Amino acid sequence: MIRLQSMVFQVARAWMAAILLLGVLPSTAQAASSEPSATCHSMTPNPINDICWRCVLPLTIGSVEIANIGGMRDMPSNPGIPVCMCPGWPPRVGVTIGFWEPIYVSEVIRKPYCFPSFGGMEMGESIRRAPQHGRRTRKTGEAPDAFYQVHMYVMPIFYLLGVMSDHPCLVQVPWDIAYMTEIDPSWDDTALSQTINPESQLFSNPIAQAACAVDCLSASTNLPRRELFWCAGCQGAMYPNNGWTVHHTGLVDTSLLMSQRLMYKMHRQFIAWKFHGADSLCGPNPEVIMDKRAYRPQMMAPRAVTGSVTGSCCPPMGATSAGWRAGREFPIKGEDALYMIFRKRNCCLTYY
Repeated sequence: MIRLQSMVFQVARAWMAAILLLGVLPSTAQAASSEPSATCHSMTPNPINDICWRCVLPLTIGSVEIANIGGMRDMPSNPGIPVCMCPGWPPRVGVTIGFWEPIYVSEVIRKPYCFPSFGGMEMGESIRRAPQHGRRTRKTGEAPDAFYQVHMYVMPIFYLLGVMSDHPCLVQVPWDIAYMTEIDPSWDDTALSQTINPESQLFSNPIAQAACAVDCLSASTNLPRRELFWCAGCQGAMYPNNGWTVHHTGLVDTSLLMSQRLMYKMHRQFIAWKFHGADSLCGPNPEVIMDKRAYRPQMMAPRAVTGSVTGSCCPPMGATSAGWRAGREFPIKGEDALYMIFRKRNCCLTYY
């Protein structure tokens, strides 16, 4: 297992090295837009008021729920046996627990190298000139295409707030940048994206796209369908796995789609790993095809979703946003989006 993790880390480093190498090349794709140049505004979240803390539930021991509020949905990954053992000498014996850990922050932006969550800080385009947000209006009367950049941060809130900082089942690392799409040339180039993800050609047909309606219904009523991995539920499709989307109808659904696509991309590139299930009790495992059921996005900005909205403030990936998206996009300061992403975690809680 240790050898496998070492090999996977080497592959991940090679991926990032290739991205950085390509990132220094000049961008050939441009985001066609009739809109004025985007501006960078501060959207610094408040970790106390802007996070829906109910989303860490349900808390389970084995397969038994011991804490839940508001009927929060759980995925069927909790081991049935409450006792576990991890390798070592002597072997570590503990209790299997399950919860949802707030671990990532997704920042969907219009202006490249803009960091709204850090007070509107901007970085110069010294690495790579990346296109900004754009919309392409078509003559058929359909909704326009749209393009966004995305940042993904590793932000272990429990660790940063000093809550249960010595808990063996929580990530014990400080804040870090997991991914910036500005330095990834495939994010704004559909042809390059399809070259990296050739399987996308298999799902660019009406039958495969129609199946996403099933994923939308399933995610909105219970959990998304893992076997429909090319679907992003009510938000659309995972492919093309880049920042362009068709039928842009608003910031909320498009930003949710961008967050899902980047998380999917991070799994494909071994940057994000699997932390749920019986095989991950003692440590994470690589998961090339992301299990959508293992993540919950919760909007923190421009207006946080923290109340009881349609039974949950952090619905599963792909669920409809019809019950809470109203009033969460407004001119100038409400055109970017921040999401806290909760990750399902199963762990063997040992005592030494």
